[in-house]
Amino acid sequence: MSETEEPSLLTQVVRNDAFKVTVLFAAIWALFYALSAFLGYPTYGVVATLRRVTFLAAVYAIAVLALNIQWGYTGLFNIGVAGFMAVGAYTTVILSANPGGSPPGLGLPLPVGVLGGILAAVVIGLVAALPALRLDADYLAIVTVAFSEIIRLTLNSPVLIEITGGASGFDNLPTSPVQSLLLSDPGSIISEPTAIGAFVFGLGEPLGLTRIVLINVVYTVGVLVVLLLVYLLLERAGKSPFGRVLKAIREDEVAAQSLGKNTQSFKVRAFALGCGLMGLAGILWYAMGPRASVVPANFRPELTFYIFIALIIGGAGSNTGSIIGGAVFASLLYEAPPLLSDVVVKLLADYNVTLPSAPGNVVTTVASADPLAVLAFLLANIDTLRFIFMGVLLVLLVQYKPDGLLGDRTETAAAVPISEDSRPAGSDAGGETDE
Repeated sequence: MSETEEPSLLTQVVRNDAFKVTVLFAAIWALFYALSAFLGYPTYGVVATLRRVTFLAAVYAIAVLALNIQWGYTGLFNIGVAGFMAVGAYTTVILSANPGGSPPGLGLPLPVGVLGGILAAVVIGLVAALPALRLDADYLAIVTVAFSEIIRLTLNSPVLIEITGGASGFDNLPTSPVQSLLLSDPGSIISEPTAIGAFVFGLGEPLGLTRIVLINVVYTVGVLVVLLLVYLLLERAGKSPFGRVLKAIREDEVAAQSLGKNTQSFKVRAFALGCGLMGLAGILWYAMGPRASVVPANFRPELTFYIFIALIIGGAGSNTGSIIGGAVFASLLYEAPPLLSDVVVKLLADYNVTLPSAPGNVVTTVASADPLAVLAFLLANIDTLRFIFMGVLLVLLVQYKPDGLLGDRTETAAAVPISEDSRPAGSDAGGETDE
């Protein structure tokens, strides 16, 4: 194919980002459906498994997109992601929770609480950014992770137990918006459904799906819609003059300054935007929905590292890569290992293979030289070993695919692809000039 020849329709479809994301999610759903069906899960169990994987993929993708605007676009090394997610989640529940509960909330409408959580994350991001962005990347990383830990330890402090709930967390969570949408009494799962609820339950209950599963499915669909909106926002921002300046700062800040750009202002705005979206991810993940649990332990530094691994998998600087990285990490690295462990155990049981008791430590396991003992040890410690898998994958990615799956794609710095001839067909080589 010559350089000027238009690619075929099939080639355009395969190269399309929406096609890649759709194929990835279809493959993930097919894998988890097969694993769940093999384990003999009932219909509601299979649907619950698919929903859980989809939910985690979506919230991870939102958090990775937020980090991508900072690290992938601007080169700001923020490893305090978990802290800004905590600010969003805690602010939302404090603003929207029942005033009569413990700890008491302010009882404001949930949309106000969500907006307040996002704005609080933006403000805290600005407070951290104004002094920290004057530092080099290594020192910025130290400041952000320290800031994140200060936030977590403050929320964990017994001094603020009347406000945050301390180490036990904020148990007085606001009512799920989906339950308000589907049930006449959101506080009772067995209450009469609304018109929308009657429609949703009427579709799912004949298939053996419980109300809890259906409510969680609807919430996950809502999170996917939010993910799409965030993606479109950042795609538009990335192709705007604002986004092109951020990329210029990432490549050479001095060159951007020489062109008259106030790089400090752009970095502050990019950092604040990313922090606001991190707050949104924390709200959707922990303040509402099926995994609602606002506890300081949820916001440990390892959460930040998970999100960084997902960004590295997808490719820094690529919004589509951020979604792919979040989905791959949440499904294949986080959720799949325990399920695969159950599959192996079932296969062994089907073939009447009895595993010995798992050895107490890896030294004993290796010394035994018994393949079944090694397998028993691996299955018993799968939750711990998956962190080793993550580390090995990270090393391999950095070694062989440092740009990630989609991070090596070339991007135009101009608003239009200036390398292509955009003149109408049949136009002369000459023409009018601007002079």
